[in-house]
Amino acid sequence: MSSVKPIVSTSFNYETLEEKLDVKPQGAVLHLGIPKETAFQENRIALTPEGVNVLVSNGHQVTMEHTAGDGSKYTDKDYSEAGAKITYDREEVFRSPILVKSAPVIEEDIPLLQLNQTIISPIHLSAMKSDLLRKMMEKRITGLSFENLKDDSGTYPIVRSMSEIAGGAVMLIAGQYLGSANSGKGVLLGGISGIPPTKVIIIGAGVVGEFATRTALALGASVKVFDNDVYRLKRLQNNLGIRVWTSVIEPKILAKQLKTCEVAVGAISNTYGRAPLIVTEDMVQAMRPGSVIIDVSIDRGGCFETSEITTHEHPTCIKHGVIHYCVPNIPSGFARTASQAISNVLMPLLLNVSEEGGFDEMVWHNFNLRHGIYLYKGHLTNFYLSQRFDLKFTDLNLLIASRGHG
Repeated sequence: MSSVKPIVSTSFNYETLEEKLDVKPQGAVLHLGIPKETAFQENRIALTPEGVNVLVSNGHQVTMEHTAGDGSKYTDKDYSEAGAKITYDREEVFRSPILVKSAPVIEEDIPLLQLNQTIISPIHLSAMKSDLLRKMMEKRITGLSFENLKDDSGTYPIVRSMSEIAGGAVMLIAGQYLGSANSGKGVLLGGISGIPPTKVIIIGAGVVGEFATRTALALGASVKVFDNDVYRLKRLQNNLGIRVWTSVIEPKILAKQLKTCEVAVGAISNTYGRAPLIVTEDMVQAMRPGSVIIDVSIDRGGCFETSEITTHEHPTCIKHGVIHYCVPNIPSGFARTASQAISNVLMPLLLNVSEEGGFDEMVWHNFNLRHGIYLYKGHLTNFYLSQRFDLKFTDLNLLIASRGHG
């Protein structure tokens, strides 16, 4: 009798296992590390406690550096309750096979990076240095950038969310600097009965321009939008569902409109390289004293000739009597919303990676993921970076094909 028991129990076990396999094969277990950001005035964090909780509930491990969430007002307690391991040892975080960062890799990080590590972070093209890239290549890093990560609809979800935040924030910031408290003109941004509405000029009809236009209209301002891409202007009209004053960028028309506006927003950018200079110093000189310029394109050099980078601590400078707000990382000033937006993209992505059996497996048939990869096991797979720094470019598709599946 006793000899039968083990047989019963093993077959019983075997059956439940079989049932489990039927539901969902166990994916790869991910070990994620989230360090505290020290550079780029970065307050965001790439995974919220809610995001961490979902990952941990799915069997993954998250190690975080103490106070990593402080900039977004998330406490260590929030994260430890979500199932993350909190450590005071920065090196321990960097030993995780997958690093998730909300700011680019910096020089100080390099000695801590592991061989064959995967890093998910922004890359900030303007701040990237070839020396940094070379060292990451030597460590055979696989790098996935926020900026180039695509989703199934062919858009860039993190960039889009950050642009939506920047666009919405622009008008709140403008309203602040027009008010008397900040030695502005003492003008209420928007309009009240019997007083002509505040005039807002927006240069660029992309996502930032669209959300800036939405917010300005909601506040009751009169808005005029400039862009050289007529298709973008049409799309803006369609997305807003109302007719807005639009024009292609014609210097005489632009100069005339800038002369009489209270707020001018620069939100134009090239895919790569420097933003085009649209507004000359003469145009700024002709603007009304006390008006406000917000140059969102400052990340890529700015589109006003008078723009100079400012910081969250000292956000403005005054030139020709015009208040210039040129803080590069606007979403970081609204860190909690920005963190939630990033986490909403990365958490499902990481679950997907696990289901597919890891990054190597997923890269094989996920073209959107490929698009986000700028380094693959030390090979530079981003053509723009290879040209800019004169480093050897390797086609990721060929790399993957040559490896053979698995």
